[in-house]
Amino acid sequence: MAPNSTNKMARKRGSGLESSKDELPKAKLNRDSLKRARRLLRFIGPYKWKFFLGMVFLGLTAATALIFPKLMGSLMGLIGGSGASLQGMSPENIAKLKNVQLSGDTARMLVDAADSIGLKLLILFALQAVFSFFRVLLFAQVTENMLSSVRQATFSQLVRMPMSFFSKNQAAELNSRISADITQIGDTLTTGIAEFLRQLIIIIGGVTMICLISWKLALLMLAVVPPVALIAVFYGRKIRTHSRNVQDRVADSNIIVGESLQGITNVKAFTNEAYEIGRYSRATGNIVEAAIHYAVSRGTFFSFIIFCLFGSIILIVWSGVQMTVHHELSAGEMLQFMFYTLFVSASFGGIPEQYAQIQRAVGASERIMEILDETPEKIAELSGLNAPAIRLSGNVSFNHISFCYPTRKDFTVLHDISFEVKTGETIALVGPSGSGKSTIAALLLRFYDPDSGMITFDGKDGREYDLTQLRNNMAIVPQDVLLFGGTIQENIAYGRPGASMEEITEAAKKANAFEFIDSFPDGFQTKVGDRGIQLSGGQRQRIAIARAVLKNPTILILDEATSSLDSESERLVQEALDKLMVGRTSFVIAHRLSTIRNADKIIVIEKGLVKESGTHSQLMLLDHGLYRSLSEMQFQYTS
Repeated sequence: MAPNSTNKMARKRGSGLESSKDELPKAKLNRDSLKRARRLLRFIGPYKWKFFLGMVFLGLTAATALIFPKLMGSLMGLIGGSGASLQGMSPENIAKLKNVQLSGDTARMLVDAADSIGLKLLILFALQAVFSFFRVLLFAQVTENMLSSVRQATFSQLVRMPMSFFSKNQAAELNSRISADITQIGDTLTTGIAEFLRQLIIIIGGVTMICLISWKLALLMLAVVPPVALIAVFYGRKIRTHSRNVQDRVADSNIIVGESLQGITNVKAFTNEAYEIGRYSRATGNIVEAAIHYAVSRGTFFSFIIFCLFGSIILIVWSGVQMTVHHELSAGEMLQFMFYTLFVSASFGGIPEQYAQIQRAVGASERIMEILDETPEKIAELSGLNAPAIRLSGNVSFNHISFCYPTRKDFTVLHDISFEVKTGETIALVGPSGSGKSTIAALLLRFYDPDSGMITFDGKDGREYDLTQLRNNMAIVPQDVLLFGGTIQENIAYGRPGASMEEITEAAKKANAFEFIDSFPDGFQTKVGDRGIQLSGGQRQRIAIARAVLKNPTILILDEATSSLDSESERLVQEALDKLMVGRTSFVIAHRLSTIRNADKIIVIEKGLVKESGTHSQLMLLDHGLYRSLSEMQFQYTS
């Protein structure tokens, strides 16, 4: 793998939650995208009234926030003698109040006015606290219940999708949709939309109040502050880009450290210490270069903030002071104006980020809806139907089957495959790797349907059976057994959920698994670990066989079930398989030909075609036969 591609992969692995959120796709907020996103609102269901009540509290929170600057300006204006209670005083008397000690009556008036405004502010904060609490609570209740429904619906849809869907979509990406995408939607519904609307109300209400106080200062403020605030926001995003660049360079250097230390044997064996030191030196040099660019950007940004943003505020204050001096504006109105200006400026600065968050949420919604709009497999028990349980006798027939995978339409895997299997027979499928053996097993389970031809079960087209009915008659023991991260009991019971402990124990005995299970301190309650990592390969294989025994299938599929085991484990597993195959129609895919010599029929497949068919003794008589050639090569290798 090239170093650059390795670095990119490592950065993705080490980016963390924050950077992964930044990389979520954004969607343009047009009518179509909003329409698709709005479909998720159907999951709100019985909580609609809480959502609308939360919107009411949101409006009240914004309204109380708009009252604060007015009251605060009036309170601060009392210091200059321009409170509402002294608005009728002459300029000469106001000027005198600034330079001489207040008389008793005037002081009492100012104190009373301050008490009145202070009480109003206290009531205002109490109301805002109550409104904010209920807004957060209601939005959280609605969002969490909605997300729970979305997660359940998305997961239910995913597990019902056909195998063709998973061949086109990576598991990691699908997991990201359930985790990162739904989390993004939740964050937006809980805080993003609420903050966006609140800031929008503050901008509209604040500008309105500013215009009512002084239209001249309003024009000056709108001409200076919002553009400067928006420039600061967008420049701040550029700084974040430089910051991520520094993190990427650090990640590159960490990769070199990790690779060098993990492969220290190779480094020393090839005497490449100087080479690795040089690589790391260049990487740290790149960090310094990127960090200096980041520092220059930050310094420029701080200079911009100090000079432009604070300079614009100073310009507005200077203009307001000029108007106050010329009696066009009172000190209280000037302070009100400044508070509203700060509120509006802060909202202008925050609203682009909230808008970007909403865009990401709309993009995440579209990705979730893509899953929910897919056509799932028709599984009766998940559709609320009661498909009658059936028991197949086990006759299977492949009639002129041709097939290519949905992701590789230009490559035909199976070509006109035909063979018949009678009840209770053991059919072995052999051939070189990639010849199509596992594809036949996938078609048996109806993970895919053939492009042409027909597979019949007991003389009936497999597509006419309900998937639940058909798959309930089958079990598979694969080469790479996947155990779920629970207990041994839970993993065996996966073959038939609801089975009794006695049935599970009996299945374990038939699978030659009871002895090693009983040797564990926790017995059947032993945790198998992630993907069964706490158990050996042979133990995992016997758990899978016990699972199949418990299901009691009519048709059994063994896909390389013993190929990766040591001799002792293979013996125990083969004994269990021999007992399991008795009385069942069995399809055995094997590379070790010694394990299928007693099969009723051996079908040899090469490049998707049936090359030979017969018993072991019959095929060994064929001169230049593929099966004979494979068997002789294995005999020479083992001997």
